[in-house]
Amino acid sequence: MFTATFWKDAAERAVKTAAQSAIGVFVADTTILSLDWEQAGGIVGTAAIVSLLTSIASSKIGTPGTASAVVTHDEPSAE
Repeated sequence: MFTATFWKDAAERAVKTAAQSAIGVFVADTTILSLDWEQAGGIVGTAAIVSLLTSIASSKIGTPGTASAVVTHDEPSAE
């Protein structure tokens, strides 16, 4: 968990989750909900924090040094 790779992975996941949440909030806002910017920001921020906490919790489960909960194997090089 204390590697640059881990934090890059975790940050990437949190940003992707925030973007996905923002899209969901704005789609819902135009169809079934009525949210102001503060409420939408709260939902997006909460999703990003939960993603980061999930990455931290996953640090002891998957491939060491990454934020993944699954074990990844080295891919063969394209030589």
